[in-house]
Amino acid sequence: MQSLIEDGRIIQTRPGTVPQYKRYLDEMPGVPVSDDWDDIRPVNSQAHERLGYPTQKPVALLERIIETSSNPGDVVLDPFCGCGTAVHAAQKLQRKWIGVDITHLAIHVIADRLSRWMPLARFKIYGQPRDVAGAQALADLDKYQFQWWATWLAGGQPHGGGKKGADGGIDGTLEFATGRGEQNWGVVSVKGGKNVGVDMVRQLDAVIRNEGAAMGVLVTMAEPTREMERWAVTAGHVVLGNVRYRRIQIRTIEQLLAGQAIDAPHLLTTVQEAPAKSTRGAGNKVALSPADALAQRNMLLAITGGKAAGRQGALDLDEPALVSPRALDAVKLSRTRRSA
Repeated sequence: MQSLIEDGRIIQTRPGTVPQYKRYLDEMPGVPVSDDWDDIRPVNSQAHERLGYPTQKPVALLERIIETSSNPGDVVLDPFCGCGTAVHAAQKLQRKWIGVDITHLAIHVIADRLSRWMPLARFKIYGQPRDVAGAQALADLDKYQFQWWATWLAGGQPHGGGKKGADGGIDGTLEFATGRGEQNWGVVSVKGGKNVGVDMVRQLDAVIRNEGAAMGVLVTMAEPTREMERWAVTAGHVVLGNVRYRRIQIRTIEQLLAGQAIDAPHLLTTVQEAPAKSTRGAGNKVALSPADALAQRNMLLAITGGKAAGRQGALDLDEPALVSPRALDAVKLSRTRRSA
């Protein structure tokens, strides 16, 4: 006891109180973690990390799994990465990682998530269309995947969380800041067919009016006709944040890929599900100019290697990667067409 007192391990705040024994964590074996991890709570509606993705897991859960089963520098593979919680945790824990998902929606959710929470993270996206031929191949392969990708390229979010089915003429939504604490929203309509006409612009105009949106963007694969351009001009302007913007704008995939962003207020970047209608208050979303948002998306490089027949080369593990197998199929298809 005297030795412990001399070492400062016996603490007594004042005479008459019960002495206490000072212990350090590295001297105690502790309690092994059981298979019932009830100390990590699910992601609730008020959680700061909540994305709106239906199967989202807490980052703390994946951190524990990765930290106890790998070492810094190891490669973590999540072949069904969803909203990217595993790759988020792997990035935080200094692991290399590869995330794979079949939808563009999930890949872009993760890309926006990492850009928002870990701006220093560097990664590549494999399988994203890089040119009009690749975009057309994706449109031919799966129209929904094409709609989600085109909406994301325009700076928007898929309507209804990317669910397939009737969309009422709304393929995606744009949310943008119009002033301090104020925001508004716009409609994105995507047409991947080779034939376009003025009825598409008229339909978009009707959707904007019916839904109470501020503006609308028509994204097309084919070049718009002169009549479509005239109708968009006659739709007039809308004033948002004391600035006039075209109420209806048309952008081709070629223009978006070339860096011609839409003309709109600062876009609110978020990985949450696109709401049916925008709500007041930007919360903790980050506002970017449409050009900056487009540049950010263009920095996410698609695959550039591979042989003429479209066979996929080995992934470079020096950099983290997001892979969309379905998009890779589109890239292979477009290469085969060009080689033919």
